[in-house]
Amino acid sequence: MDAIVHFKPTDLDITVEAGLGWEALNDYLEDYRLMFPVDPGPGATVGGCVTNNSSGTNATRYGAAFANVVSLTVVLADGTVVRTKKRPRKTSAGYNLNGLFTGSEGTLGIITEVTVKLHVKPKVERVAVVPFKTIKDAANSVNEFLISGISLNAIELLDDKMMKCVNDSGETTRKWTQAPTLFLKIGGSNDEVVKSTINQTKEISAQHGSLDFQFASNEDETVELWSARKVALWSTINQGKLKNDDIQLWTTDTAVPISQLPRYLVEVKKTIDDAGLENTLVAHIGDGNAHSFILYHPEEHAKAERIVHNIVKKAIELEGTCTGEHGIGYGKIDLLEEELGLIPIDVMRKLKLALDPHRILNPDKVFRMDPNKKLE
Repeated sequence: MDAIVHFKPTDLDITVEAGLGWEALNDYLEDYRLMFPVDPGPGATVGGCVTNNSSGTNATRYGAAFANVVSLTVVLADGTVVRTKKRPRKTSAGYNLNGLFTGSEGTLGIITEVTVKLHVKPKVERVAVVPFKTIKDAANSVNEFLISGISLNAIELLDDKMMKCVNDSGETTRKWTQAPTLFLKIGGSNDEVVKSTINQTKEISAQHGSLDFQFASNEDETVELWSARKVALWSTINQGKLKNDDIQLWTTDTAVPISQLPRYLVEVKKTIDDAGLENTLVAHIGDGNAHSFILYHPEEHAKAERIVHNIVKKAIELEGTCTGEHGIGYGKIDLLEEELGLIPIDVMRKLKLALDPHRILNPDKVFRMDPNKKLE
């Protein structure tokens, strides 16, 4: 289930079986200077990306999985095979079945084939690294990038503690300023376009108190400057394991409107710090999605759970979500109820029962089939 079925480079789409890995797909597309932009963790499949509505570092420019689906082939619980639509980029023909199955976490059907949009790789892409005095300064800078209409391919934030973990890991070739730091991908059709965008971002960053502004002048430097972002999660895990082999890690996945980011990120850091738990932060800040990596001992599980609930509650209060890209699964069922309320979830339940009346596809995932049932 990992074959390439049809490739239409002139239409910028490709049909693949659901088990093909997103990395393998991009390896195949490399010679065509094309890309599938959804870039979650290593090992994810294209079908998994769609059923979870995954995204990653490229979502600021290219959107999450739902924005990159052309059509799906889905097997329903009774064995019926559904193709959601044909291959036009736009259509008003019937219900948006792509949207129904994307992000449904395997509760409505099994995705077997996916036709995805492809994007032309920028001819030139460079990375800029910009440390700031505070997270608030960094977030305000991003807000201004976006409302100024500057086109950036990726906007990522690592906090000061994360930058320390990266330094301590020894996984990169340089030592980084241990301060909240933006990692920007800047692409364009030629060097002049990229240089112009770099100058705009540098000017805005300076207005918000940036401590430095480094940018790559060639491909090797681009890889080097992005390296700190790539090793962020593993650096945190290694830092915890060096102190205690039993250490646990809890990853949050909240997202809030861009305008609320400065306030929200500051409050998140304070909430975890005040609880006395070690933590680092990485954010796909260009689309408002933040991950706190919280380290805790097994006996501190209840405390960590309480803190995470408070963080999610704050995101919801700010018109945000409990999950920007990781999904609900079983663990966030109660949080989804807090976010949406019971009526939208009851609509989902009715859709589920219409397509899967015998409840054989991931029952009690995303929401309780019996709303009065308490899950373990």
